[in-house]
Amino acid sequence: MTISLNYTAMSDVGLIRRSNQDAGYASANLLVLADGMGGAAGGDIASSVVVAHLAEIDDVHQAEDLLPLLTETLEEAHADLIARSQEKTELSGLGTTCIAILRASNKLGMVHVGDSRAYLLRKGTLTQITRDHTLVQYLLDSGEITKEEAENHPKRNVIMRNIGDAPEPLEVDESAREAVPGDRWLLASDGLFGVVSDERIEKTLNDYEDLDECAHKLVDLALAGGAPDNVTVVLADVVKDDPQPSLKPIIVGSAAIDARKPSRAGTSAAGKLAALRRRDSADNDDDLDDDQADKPSNWARVAAVFALVALLVGGATGAYAWSQTQYYVAPADGNVAIYKGVPTALGPLKFSSMYERSDVEISALSNVAQDRLEEPITRGSLDEARKVVDDLAAQERPEPTPTDEPSEEPTASVFPSTGPSPSGTPSDDASDDATDRPSRGTRVDDLQGTPIPEPSTPTAPRDSRDRS
Repeated sequence: MTISLNYTAMSDVGLIRRSNQDAGYASANLLVLADGMGGAAGGDIASSVVVAHLAEIDDVHQAEDLLPLLTETLEEAHADLIARSQEKTELSGLGTTCIAILRASNKLGMVHVGDSRAYLLRKGTLTQITRDHTLVQYLLDSGEITKEEAENHPKRNVIMRNIGDAPEPLEVDESAREAVPGDRWLLASDGLFGVVSDERIEKTLNDYEDLDECAHKLVDLALAGGAPDNVTVVLADVVKDDPQPSLKPIIVGSAAIDARKPSRAGTSAAGKLAALRRRDSADNDDDLDDDQADKPSNWARVAAVFALVALLVGGATGAYAWSQTQYYVAPADGNVAIYKGVPTALGPLKFSSMYERSDVEISALSNVAQDRLEEPITRGSLDEARKVVDDLAAQERPEPTPTDEPSEEPTASVFPSTGPSPSGTPSDDASDDATDRPSRGTRVDDLQGTPIPEPSTPTAPRDSRDRS
């Protein structure tokens, strides 16, 4: 018996992000999803470069060649990103997750890096196939936190593996499986599963037989949940050989020609608010002045969108309470400061106030650090915001000394150890005291479609990157 894949893909910028850093690719032989990171540093470039490399192997192959071909291609993409970062310093820090499935007849080879996920719906039951390469997953596997604690952990956005500009060898999870007729595969970025529950995803995959309708519904669910991130889905049904197979690949997100198209939220309340946000953004671009560097700009209109939606449903109090659990770093009278709340206002209602101002002078920072401050740098806790300020302080231009020799003294925190602070002394970032990276979890099944292999014993993380 021969089989084929019916497929579709869809990506949406969401209601908060200014650009789409996800990329998706779907064809009869290849499924790919990449979620870029790095903000202005080039997350969209990273995801589109990886998809472009993988698209080159979209062809007919022998089953035994699937995994080596996929891994070699990701290593080539990794080298490409390192070279690009070295050529353009503004791209420093770029990276992306990747999940890719390559088919040869009824055999599937899969590679995985990061926290984008592959799900399998078989006989109506949804199973998560991949394991997230995140700090939270490592802590969960180590028994240091519970599943309930993992869902709201402040470090849930820290990933331990990615394809980017780090010179270390690429660590890829590999597995081989059988393509079983009736199976439905879903590749998803965290813009979907971070908002929509697995139970709701499973119900949607079961309720919608048509792939396009199913993809639309999944994206709509993420939009209805606020869509704080880009959301991308790649869907494929394993069917007995289709007499009229689709031959044209589908490319979405940052790798697509229309990569900058707006959210498809349409005429819904969420869509109207997103359109309002875009119009405000365009107006601000026309009215730039010298003071703009000291004003919270287009980032989050997150609070504006969140607050307006909440007002529409009678939840203004809840929206404000949520905003006061957030922090962001932005300029204040020439210095770097931390604000409590979110950088926006709704009429007379302000959603933020200065919490503390550091001694770091913006004019003393490197050009790269100053560029980062053109937009508020949002974080989910005070400790994380303070870590951002310390990182910026480390990028101060060195002052010349009589011997022109750089100081070897470590950079101290820019905030005093005493004084009012609801969170106490800021803790170091997880990447600072990480000593090792989880072991490479190479996984090759017996080609019988076993949903999830047993995870290897976790080891201490060696590297991490915050993709928020």
